[in-house]
Order: sequence, then structure tokens, then C-alpha cells
Amino acid sequence: MGSPVCGFLKQNNIIFLRFFAILVLSCIPDGTNLCSNPSFDTPTIPPHSSSSSIPSSLKTLTLDGYFSFENLKHAAKDFGNICHYLPIAVLHPKSVSDISSTIKHILYMSSVTKLTVAARGRGHSLQGQAQAYQGVVINMESLDRPSMYIENGEVPYVDVSGSELWINILHETLKYGLSPKSWTDYLHLTVGGTLSNAGISGQAFRHGPQIDNVYQLEVVTGRGEVVTCSDKENADLFYGVLGGLGQFGIITRARISLGPAEKMVKWIRILYSEFSTFSNDQEHLISSNNSFDYIEGFVMINRTGLLNNWRSSFNPKDPIQASQFSSDGKILYCLEMVKYFNPEKIDVLNQ
Repeated sequence: MGSPVCGFLKQNNIIFLRFFAILVLSCIPDGTNLCSNPSFDTPTIPPHSSSSSIPSSLKTLTLDGYFSFENLKHAAKDFGNICHYLPIAVLHPKSVSDISSTIKHILYMSSVTKLTVAARGRGHSLQGQAQAYQGVVINMESLDRPSMYIENGEVPYVDVSGSELWINILHETLKYGLSPKSWTDYLHLTVGGTLSNAGISGQAFRHGPQIDNVYQLEVVTGRGEVVTCSDKENADLFYGVLGGLGQFGIITRARISLGPAEKMVKWIRILYSEFSTFSNDQEHLISSNNSFDYIEGFVMINRTGLLNNWRSSFNPKDPIQASQFSSDGKILYCLEMVKYFNPEKIDVLNQ
């Protein structure tokens, strides 16, 4: 039987390779989106045939929500600020059936137009993944959010809308002493948005990214079908959609794994001036069985006043410590670590 260390390293190698593949894919722009035009002028891509008739056609749909055809510049922006592609319309759905009906209609029109569709949550994509040149952008934030269902039995989970924000899930699940196991650093993002990418943060070394903590999805496919999928039902769709950058379907509902939420947090940050020491410490902590619950490393450029404003036990008035970080522009490395615990364990934690 293999040693626990070997098993752990094998698991982490698999997770690392999956992270790497996701990161590489997220940096590849769409073949038709050359991202070279930073303005909102129409890119030099031939217009779709019969494009003038598309708005009229979309207006014939019976929806709970509505389309907008004017003032669409907000739909041509994202967090990356690299690609800017104006859509021909933005759908503001109120129901999942609005999304399904729209995609079915666009599929029906595919013989006369190459209209594309993109789902947009909070607009935190980097290279235009949530934009659709002369296509339809679906504003997922307008989708009605049914009440969250929280199962707090032996296998706890929460059922949520794909348009729900992670910050709202945290507030609601904490009422039951539970929380999702894996997070992103910024929580004002939609469930469908992060699950379409990966959802990586400091808990990923222990629990995997967010896409490894999903039991079930409801997805609107490219044919407009509303399909429930999991690792046992429609598994190809399930694994394709998770981390699929929105290319295999639109996530409209998710069942997310939960775990116990301790009541207190020990938060530590450590600064390094040498990369080798920083990376060795990070690898040691990640591979330790009884380690922190959150470990994340990052790089920063030293600036005047940084250490005086540093929220940690570091004392910038200590001449020996401060001398290591005195030059502006020097590259510094930081480990951020968190341990979750309940009040009765505070004495053990401090040891």
C-alpha cells in the first residue's frame, strides 16, 4: 500500500495539472476575437448576414424578461479590459425558460445567421468570454433567484441559482453552521461564473477548486434544452460545463457541497525577501497533514509605507527586520495562511 505522502503528492499533481489546463485555456482568446481594438468601434469582422432582421425576430419571442437593443456598451466591457465587442442585443431573463427559448430561436435561425450567445454574470472575464460580437449577451444577474435550499444532514449541500452571489451563499449557510468548502478570494461573483472557470483560492490545496465541490447542475445546452447533470447523470455534460468557459452550456442552478463552519479564524501573513525560502515554506505547509486550512502565496513590489501599513506581527521599527525590506521597488514574497477553529480549541491552536 502506498504511503500517505505519495498519495497526497499524486492527488496534488492531478489538481495542479487541472489548474494549469484551466489557466492556459482561460488565456486563449476566441479565434474570431482578436482583441486588438480597445475602442467600442465595430471591429473589422464581416457583419452577419440578415443582421438587420435579427432584432425584429427576437422581439417576437414571448418572455418573462426582455431584450434591450440600445445603450449596450456595458456588455462590451469586462475585467480584463482587452476585448470590446458590441452585441446586437442583451437578454435580461427572468426565468430559465427565457434563456432556453432564446437559444432555441437562435439555433432555428442558424441557417441564415451565425449569431452567437454569451452568458454574463458580474463581468469578471479577462478576454471577452462573456461578450458576443453582433450576438446576444445574456445578463444572468437579472435571472430570478429562487430561495436557497440547504440540506444539513449527513451530506450537507445547498441548491442555488446560477445567478446567485457567493457572498449571499456564505451569509445564508452560516445560519446553519455550514459553508462551502472552497472559495474565490472575491465573493461578489456569480455561482455560474466561477464554476464556468474553476474557482481557485487558498483552500484549493485541501478541497480542490470550486468545480471539484459540485454535486449537480442544471444547464441550458447549445440546443436550448434544460438538462440536469451530475457525475452519474449526463456526466459528459457535467464535466464539460465545469471549467468549460461557457462553451458547453449555461449554468442556471448548482448543488454545492458544504462543510462545517468554525466560529473563529487565525490569520497570519509572512513576508519573505528570498524566493527559495518562500517557496520551500509554502511547499512544506501544503504537504503537511496537520497544517492550515488556507494557504496562498503572492508577489508584491515594495513601496514606501507598505510595512508601516502591514497588518501583521511584523514590527517595521525593528531595525534588523526592517533593513531586509528597506529598498523601494524590491520584489517581496508573501505567504497568507488561515486556520479555522472553535473557541474551545484556542489553547491547542496557540501551541
